[in-house]
Amino acid sequence: VQLQASGGGLVQPGGSLRLSCAASGSIFSINVMGWYRQAPGKQRELVATITSGGVTSYAASVKGRFTISRDNAKNTRYLQMYSLKPEDTAVYYCNARISQAPSVGPRDYWGRGTQVTVSS
Repeated sequence: VQLQASGGGLVQPGGSLRLSCAASGSIFSINVMGWYRQAPGKQRELVATITSGGVTSYAASVKGRFTISRDNAKNTRYLQMYSLKPEDTAVYYCNARISQAPSVGPRDYWGRGTQVTVSS
C-alpha cells in the first residue's frame, strides 16, 4: 500500500490550497483517512479525518476553514484549505488505516509529507 500526497505549495495569507492523498496497492477497505501536520520545532498534530462512513472531524484550529472530503472510487481524500494563516505553515502528512483483506486487521500507513507555506 502506498499513499501519494500532493498539492502543497506557497500561498499568501488568506489564500487557498487543496491537498490530495491517493491510496494505491492491495486495499480491501479504508477505515479512516486523514491529514496531520508538523511545523518546525513542534509535534505532529491531527488536522482532519474522514471515516469510511463519511464522518469528519477537525482540529479546533482549522474548523470552519478546512474541509476534508473523499472520492471512494479513486481511494482519494482531499483537504481543501481556505483562509490560510501563517500558523498553518507545516509539512502535511496523509495517514490511512487500511485493511488489505477481510480477515486481516487494519494498520496505519503514512504518505510522504507535502510542504505548505503561508507567507506574504
